[in-house]
Amino acid sequence: MKTMALLITLLGPAVVLAQTPTTGHAPVNGLKMYYEIHGKGDPIVLLHGSFMTITNNWTGLMPRLAKSRRVIAVELQGHGRTADIPRDFSYENLADDVAALLDYLKIERADVLGYSMGGGVAMQVAIRHPEKVRKVVSVSAVFRHDGWVKEAVEAFPKMDAGMFKGSPIETEYKKLSPTPDKFDTFVKRAIQMDIKPYDFGAGKLKATKAPMLFIHGDADGVRLDHISEMFRLKGGEIFGDLRPRSDSRLAILPDTTHITLMEKSDVLVPMVNDFLNAQPQKK
Repeated sequence: MKTMALLITLLGPAVVLAQTPTTGHAPVNGLKMYYEIHGKGDPIVLLHGSFMTITNNWTGLMPRLAKSRRVIAVELQGHGRTADIPRDFSYENLADDVAALLDYLKIERADVLGYSMGGGVAMQVAIRHPEKVRKVVSVSAVFRHDGWVKEAVEAFPKMDAGMFKGSPIETEYKKLSPTPDKFDTFVKRAIQMDIKPYDFGAGKLKATKAPMLFIHGDADGVRLDHISEMFRLKGGEIFGDLRPRSDSRLAILPDTTHITLMEKSDVLVPMVNDFLNAQPQKK
């Protein structure tokens, strides 16, 4: 657990974005969901990781993506400026919130990019609300509880608020949350998503129409066979010189962990833009 705590500190302090976004709180499913809109162009929704906020998850990617896109960054239930409600944290609930936000903003369809927990939520939006999703970028996420390596699965139940003491996660929560004194409760509730076994369903993931880009580090805590399973379900593992490739893609960054993935925006942004701009493969 000392190693995990050390990695948490590597997130570094939150960075203040230079541009002034459009902000608001959307009334969706009993929440008042905080959102920010940066830039202009085709819409892309950013979904942060567990315990995180816009300010400590997206400051590297958001300004770059906003140069050519309408970036809609949200703070999910209980995170950041979105107050918690008496409802379980679940991938299904959070996905329904994202779909309701798009309705509130009158956005018919958008790309969705999620990191860690947010990547799982992005996949669930594509499963539960396929008409609202054009493409998905899933960064270091799984669609089944056992997709994480054994070490990670065993570590989740041992996590508590004390691990985050003095970290940017605790600092941003206490600065932004409507209930800054509830950090311990927030951590306990959020971690339940990773403790409770879950499975989105391989058949449901395979049936999604939205192309998906799966981005992982080679040491990010997700089992390599799970990564390959997700890509196979979306049409991967073919000889692309002999027949049309899948519209979905896979990228594995070398010497990269779950945390350090988000430090590589110079690599991630061109990769994401190329995927989002790509035309469908001719079948």
